Amino acid sequence: MPAYTASEAAHYLTVPVSTIRYWAVGRDNREPLIEPADVDPLCLSFVNLVELHVLAALRRRYRLPMPAIRDGLDYVERQLQQKRPLASRRFQTDGVDLFVEHFGQLINVSRGGQTAMKDVLRAALFRVQWDNKGLPVRLYPYTRTGEGASAELIVIDPAISGGRAVISGTRIPVEVIAERYKTGESISELAKDYGRRAEEIEEAIRCELPIAA
Repeated sequence: MPAYTASEAAHYLTVPVSTIRYWAVGRDNREPLIEPADVDPLCLSFVNLVELHVLAALRRRYRLPMPAIRDGLDYVERQLQQKRPLASRRFQTDGVDLFVEHFGQLINVSRGGQTAMKDVLRAALFRVQWDNKGLPVRLYPYTRTGEGASAELIVIDPAISGGRAVISGTRIPVEVIAERYKTGESISELAKDYGRRAEEIEEAIRCELPIAA
């Protein structure tokens, strides 16, 4: 179901809106990398958000040619016989190896480079929770530039708060905390008011106001 605008997806994933649009609808006769929930206007589902999260993790570390990524994903889709492999748990267990091996052959990535790429993909997929059918149900977005340093204190769950980012284990939207912080309330005051740890409040602010945090 459509749930996020391109701007909202860009905000949660810390990716430029132009990049989100490029991946979702294509550009200059280049096909998109994902199948968005709606195109006109562009609106993305939670599954789309997970797909973009994985692509964004690769983008932060590598400048990957879009045609090669598409070719690699097409290859994985055929081998796994799985539509939308980025949003399937099988990509975490089987698809990463297939993608990296095929992608490495396409652009001559070294053995060490392939290992590093696998690590990046698996770290991103570790931040996705899946149901017993292998479908994504929760996403713990990166809130910091260095993916490995980003704690899993913020979660996006389509069943909670309309799919808005909240503090993990609660229904407290990060945008509400950020708004109160912007009006002058301190982190310690907010932590006491909500009965949460200061680091959770800090992470909520960082998620909603990355520059200020």
